[in-house]
Amino acid sequence: MESALAVDLKDPGLYERGVPWDVFAELRRVDPVHWNPEVDGAGFWAVTRHADIIEVSRNPGLFSSAHKNGGHRIFNENEVGLTNAGASAIGIPFISIDPPVHTQYRKHIMPAVSPGRLGGIEMRIRERAERLIDSIPLGEAVDLVPLLSAPLPLLTLCELLDIPSEMWTRLYHWTNAFVGEDDPDFRQSPEAMAATLTEFFTFAEELFNQRRAQPGEDIATLLANMEVGGEPVPYRDFLGNLILVLVGANETTRNSLSHTVRAFSDNPDQWQLVRQNAEILKKGAAEMVRYASPVLHMRRTATEDTELGGARIAKGDKVVLWYASGNRDESVFDRADRFDLTRERIPHVGFGSGQHVCVGSRLAEMQLRVAFEILADRVTSFEITAPSRRFRSNFINGVKDLNVVLRPA
Repeated sequence: MESALAVDLKDPGLYERGVPWDVFAELRRVDPVHWNPEVDGAGFWAVTRHADIIEVSRNPGLFSSAHKNGGHRIFNENEVGLTNAGASAIGIPFISIDPPVHTQYRKHIMPAVSPGRLGGIEMRIRERAERLIDSIPLGEAVDLVPLLSAPLPLLTLCELLDIPSEMWTRLYHWTNAFVGEDDPDFRQSPEAMAATLTEFFTFAEELFNQRRAQPGEDIATLLANMEVGGEPVPYRDFLGNLILVLVGANETTRNSLSHTVRAFSDNPDQWQLVRQNAEILKKGAAEMVRYASPVLHMRRTATEDTELGGARIAKGDKVVLWYASGNRDESVFDRADRFDLTRERIPHVGFGSGQHVCVGSRLAEMQLRVAFEILADRVTSFEITAPSRRFRSNFINGVKDLNVVLRPA
């Protein structure tokens, strides 16, 4: 095997074959804060240990997510745009803003995903999940992504945005394009991406104007009408934040669900634990996210010279947090490569950590729990029938299809 020290973690083709768990394990062991050269850039520090990821995440003053410093992806979004498509019309999402302004955004958004708000939505999530699962032919080979993994979180998002449920297919297309800059299935040409952005911009402008004129209680209303520093958020930043909500609400839950079905197929003993006592899912949903690691990385930029894990980091250096690696850190998780719903402690970084932890993490885990609660009553086992086609991406740990047979109870 090629040494992990020679592997380019930025290469999106690396992840088409699956997450390189062995590479991350070697880096954690021999070079946990590893300098990764770039063919088309200055290089970056790859942070692979859980403790170092937490340390960086908790210190936004020293490790910045700000757009002006390059933003939250390996590429510099202040040079190529939020979606790496050169769309200058898109403003700055709050994930690419440091505290204290970032904190002001979170205070506006948090009421929409508070425990009280989520308590009311769980019943409707369950109803939607039941309808979707009712439509799946048990005992037959199916692609579960378009039947369950994709529509479930996107139908929830339609409710949160207060838009027609039929819009979920358009949201699906747009979010794939936003994160799929290295995947030819998602970005077939610059012209196709331009057409996708134009279509999305038309939708977003109408939504913005509607929510400004007739505010409701949905997330789109919050994004369109919030004030930061006493000033209304401009339309450009509404666009950036809307993209953030679409991607965050879709990609994480969708891919965690798909990866978990595969995990249950590979670990039938864990599925039997669920079928015997579905209460295990209340805590087990966190294990699903840890094991799936739907987001592979996030990036920070050092604001001054510093040291991390024995590495000397210079002001301006890119620092990339490999969440997938942190979630398999043997110093934190016993038998870290094992899918185990009985874990007592699951401090995963699947939704980030510190100031930028995902605001919708409770909602994502709720949807996973509800979906598998319903499946536990109807399905005795999951049998994968063919390998999945994976995203060509160093950012999203995604699968395009999930060929599986759901054996009926």
